[in-house]
Amino acid sequence: MDIDLDKGRLIVFFAGLAALIVVEQLFKARKNSMPLFRRVALHATVAVINTVFVRVLVYVPMLLWIVYVEQMGWGLARWLNLHGWLEFVISIIVLDAFDYFWHRANHRVPFFWRFHKTHHMDNDLDVFTALRFHPGELIISTLVKAFWVVIWGPSVIAWFLFEVLVSLCAQMHHSNVDLPDTIERLFARILVTPRFHTAHHLVDRRFGDKNFSTIFSFWDPIFGSLAEQLPREQIRAKPIGLPEARDQTLSLLQLLSEPFNTRNLNLMDDRKNLG
Repeated sequence: MDIDLDKGRLIVFFAGLAALIVVEQLFKARKNSMPLFRRVALHATVAVINTVFVRVLVYVPMLLWIVYVEQMGWGLARWLNLHGWLEFVISIIVLDAFDYFWHRANHRVPFFWRFHKTHHMDNDLDVFTALRFHPGELIISTLVKAFWVVIWGPSVIAWFLFEVLVSLCAQMHHSNVDLPDTIERLFARILVTPRFHTAHHLVDRRFGDKNFSTIFSFWDPIFGSLAEQLPREQIRAKPIGLPEARDQTLSLLQLLSEPFNTRNLNLMDDRKNLG
């Protein structure tokens, strides 16, 4: 069953990626500042590295850990005797809340930001940005998620549904598309939309250090991290990424070595100023 779930997760991932690539080409919101071929080559390479590297080191142990925790009956979900669809729905909401705070910590804690900033060092924003994560961040994230599993105790299926939704939502809200204003106002109250998440990737850190939600957008207004809502034209006009090393966005060596770059020695003061 675990093998079937893994295959299902990969099928959904590639189906979502392929669909959004097509949608982006038909309804592109912003012009790319860098050659598409080089973007595809870099992010495909990063995805392969992460798939092979992280799968061997953390994916299988994490899956075994989830099964073990479920068998032991640990976690609030087990103690509350949640089962079936009720457990699935509540688990997704709770785990998404955990993910909000973890994402926020990645922007506030200098050590975590060293790794997470490689995701933000992309001068364009499209579905391929959803593949742009440092392997170190994925390993650290998995270790943190192991504690979530103990605290909440989701079933294997609930965890699978959460991971699939996170993957699909990440692809969707990183995509280079924009919803019509009427639909945006409706959906952005509940779900993270491309426009909502684009603000999070702006060079202007007044926006880039806001909007941390992944699936449900209501965590940001609840916990005071909602960015100012910008009109479509303004958010399209603002530059994407980070102010430093903008000429090295498509360098694989730079992406992998960024957490160890000496310029990150001043990150402590920068992160403290964010509050």
